[in-house]
Amino acid sequence: MTDSPPDDLLRRAAAALASLVAAARSAGDVALADFRPGETTRAQVAYKSGNSPVTSADLAVDAHLKAWAATAFPAAAWLSEETADDSARLQSEELLIVDPIDGTRAFVSGDPRWTVSIAWAVNGRPVAGVVHAPALGETYAAALGQPATLNGAPIRAASRATLDGARIGGPKPLIAAVAAAAGAQLVAEPRIPSLAYRLVKVASGGLDVALAGENAHDWDIAGADIVLTQAGAALWDVSGHKLNYNLASARRPALAAAALALLPDLAAALAASLH
Repeated sequence: MTDSPPDDLLRRAAAALASLVAAARSAGDVALADFRPGETTRAQVAYKSGNSPVTSADLAVDAHLKAWAATAFPAAAWLSEETADDSARLQSEELLIVDPIDGTRAFVSGDPRWTVSIAWAVNGRPVAGVVHAPALGETYAAALGQPATLNGAPIRAASRATLDGARIGGPKPLIAAVAAAAGAQLVAEPRIPSLAYRLVKVASGGLDVALAGENAHDWDIAGADIVLTQAGAALWDVSGHKLNYNLASARRPALAAAALALLPDLAAALAASLH
């Protein structure tokens, strides 16, 4: 995708964003029916390979969004954590990337820091996306050509020139390794269970830096990716590149998010920490 998207794509992205936000909020209402703040969920809980939980609420939200997508984005392929992947999506120009509940463990335990994440990608890059935290009443959204917003108000990543003293979220061992590689003092914030929520906290200035370990998938990050981009930040891999989507594998290596001024040093420190 070029640095100057065509006007038609900008118009389509703006229209898509309105639909994505409405869908995320309605999906959030579906999940909230089984969420109990501070208590175990009402939903049925099962476990996938790797002991990862999945609830009846995850599956209900997935079905809700899939039904919406069939009407709202009939030309788009589908990639969701809770749907078996279909390689036919690789032939599609458009892709909806969905995490019905990002932070299922938090949802199960009554922690409100879980999200519904949706991105609409065109030719491998998200052009509209939303990360909605229903139990917190927070909706982060962005589309090409528009500012990133939180509940409709524009947001911007914090302007910071150096990593030293930066507020960071991510796995504690990875934070320690990156700090050592960068030779910087980093201020580790309490763990945020939803990766999508961790990333959009960078977009809003609530964090300076966010890291993702090697177990992230496209559905965890795609909605946040466009929010970061439109907020003056970005999500990079260790080679210092933005991510392309709709690849054969949805799994990602370690990733870093920060304002653009910090990213070169951060990506270099992340790469060094993994060797």
